[in-house]
Amino acid sequence: MRMRIEGYDLPGRAGAPQAEALRLGNVHVGVQRRADVVERFPVSAEHVAWDLDVEAREVTDGLLDVGGPWVHGRPGARFLYLSWGAVTGDEFAGFRRAKLMFGDVPGPVLRSAFDDPAVVLVGRLGLTGPDGGPRCARVRPPAITWTAAPRDSVRESDDADSGTAADHDR
Repeated sequence: MRMRIEGYDLPGRAGAPQAEALRLGNVHVGVQRRADVVERFPVSAEHVAWDLDVEAREVTDGLLDVGGPWVHGRPGARFLYLSWGAVTGDEFAGFRRAKLMFGDVPGPVLRSAFDDPAVVLVGRLGLTGPDGGPRCARVRPPAITWTAAPRDSVRESDDADSGTAADHDR
């Protein structure tokens, strides 16, 4: 199953409360693949996007379960991590994570993305938390919106400071 996470309103944008400190600390946000944080973007990016393939299968009573290297947690409590950390060379020193729960995806939206390979599951969220820093902890609707979008309407690459992580580092 194809999915896309779109982030906007990053905490390092000009005029944000913690922007200068975050930019000076070379803070990036990435998606956690198993234990590694990959596909990282600088905190000052205009917007960011991660395109991921997630394994999905039907379990009992028509329920769906997801898995794969991007997915964490036990059945019934699966999630993705967006991780924040300071980058020095190739090192990533994480200090916060945002948890995006599959259980918060409306059932018909998840089912649509599972049933139709021409549909992408899209999660869209602001990445600045209430304190003006990086959004962390469990991110629940309405702070994240989940939709099923036709694959041909979802752009999978943009310009360098606002594209997918494939344009940055892995």
